[in-house]
Amino acid sequence: MSYEMIALLMFASMMVMLMTGQRVFAAIGFVAVISAFLMWGNGGSEMGFSAAMKLMKWYPLLTLPLFIYMGYMLSESGIAEDLYKMFHVWMGPLNGGLAIGTIGLMVVVSAMNGLSVAGMAIGASIAMPELLRRGYDKIMVTGVIQAGSSLGILVPPSVVMVLYSMIARQPVSKLWMAGVMPGLLMAALFVIYIVVRCRLQPEMGPALTQEERKVPWSEKFSLLRAGILPLLIFFSMTGAFLSGYASLVESAAYGALAATLAALIKKRLTRKVLDETLKKTLVISCMFMWIILAALCFGAVFDGLGAVRTIEGFFVDQLGLGPWQILIMMQLSYIVMGMFLDDTAMLVIVAPLFIPLVGALGFDLVWYGILYTITCQIAYMTPPFGYNLFLMRAMAPPEVSLGDIYRSIIPFVIIMTFALVLITVFPQIALWLPETYYGK
Repeated sequence: MSYEMIALLMFASMMVMLMTGQRVFAAIGFVAVISAFLMWGNGGSEMGFSAAMKLMKWYPLLTLPLFIYMGYMLSESGIAEDLYKMFHVWMGPLNGGLAIGTIGLMVVVSAMNGLSVAGMAIGASIAMPELLRRGYDKIMVTGVIQAGSSLGILVPPSVVMVLYSMIARQPVSKLWMAGVMPGLLMAALFVIYIVVRCRLQPEMGPALTQEERKVPWSEKFSLLRAGILPLLIFFSMTGAFLSGYASLVESAAYGALAATLAALIKKRLTRKVLDETLKKTLVISCMFMWIILAALCFGAVFDGLGAVRTIEGFFVDQLGLGPWQILIMMQLSYIVMGMFLDDTAMLVIVAPLFIPLVGALGFDLVWYGILYTITCQIAYMTPPFGYNLFLMRAMAPPEVSLGDIYRSIIPFVIIMTFALVLITVFPQIALWLPETYYGK
C-alpha cells in the first residue's frame, strides 16, 4: 500500500470513529497508535509514549490550567456578575444598551478565561434572563450572546492559541497580540450592528425606563470600581508578560493568584466556590491535555509518512491550484468540520496537514492562526449542525426554540465573515501589533 493511501485510510478511519460518537482524543490517539504499530512494528509502538513525554516536558503548558482556573474563579465568585451590573447601569439608558453591555461583558470574560464555552455559559446565566425580562427581542439576545462568546478564543489569553503555538511552533505572545485588533474589530462591528438595528427598531432593545435610570451616582461609581477589578487583573497580568517582567507561566500564575485574592477580599471565597472552580478547571484541563497528547502522536505518524509533502504536491502539481486557492479550500473545510467538532478538535485533526502546508506556501503562520480561529467560530455557529447552536439550546430558557437560535445568528455570521475577509485581504490588521512590538 502506498504512503498516500495509508494517510487517506488513517484520516478516513479517524472521521468514521468520530461520527460514531467516540471521544475526540480516543479516536485520534487510537488511529495514530495502531497505525504506527502496524507500519513500524515494535518501534512504532513507542510513538504514543514519546508524545506523552513531549507533552509532559512542554513547560508553557502549565499556563493552560492556570488561565482556566482564573476565569472560573472570577465567574464562580460573582465578580463577572459585578461587571455585568456595571454595564447594565452605565449602558441601560441607550436603545440596545444592555445588549452592547453584554458584548462588553463577553469581551472581558474572554480576556479572563480564553474559552468560548465559558463565555457563553456566563452570558446565558447572567445576561440572558435580564435582557429577556427587560423586553429585549429573544432572537437578538440569543445572537448577541453567541456572537460575543465567539471572541473567547480570539482575545488573549486564548487557550486555543496556546495550543496552536505549540503545533505551529510560533511564539504564543505574538499570537495573542495578533488576536487583539481582530477581536476588537469584531466586537466593534457587533456593537455597530446593535446600535443601528435598535435605532431602526427600538422595540428590539428598549432603553431603561426613567424610573430605572434613577441610580445614585455613588452607586454608579461603586459598580464602576467593582467592574474594573477584573480588567485590572487582566491588564496587570498581560502587562507583566509583554513587558518582560514575568514569563508566560509566571504571568498566568499571577492571574490565578490575583483572581483568588479578589474573591477573598470580596468575602466570596467559600468552600463551594473553590470546589466548583477546581472541579471545572480539572475537567477542562484534562480534556485539553488528552487531545494534545493524541494530536502529537497523530502528527508524528503523519510526518513519518511524508503526508504533508504528498498533499502539497497533489494541490500544486496535480490540481494546479495557487496558494490563495488552496488557502480558501482549507477555510471551507473548517466550515464543514465545524458542524461536528469544536475548535480544539479541528485544530488537532488538521494541524498535521494544514499548518506545515501553509508555511510551505509562503504564508505567515501567525496571521494564519487568526484566520483559523475566526473561521472555526463561524463554522460552529453555522446551521444546521453548528457546535455552538446546540450548546446555546441547552443553556437557553424553554421559550427560545432551536429555530430562534438559527435565525439569531445569521446577521452575526455575516459580520464575522466580513471581518474574516478584511483580515485576509489586509493581513496587517492582525500583524501590525506584534510586528510593532517585536519588530519585523
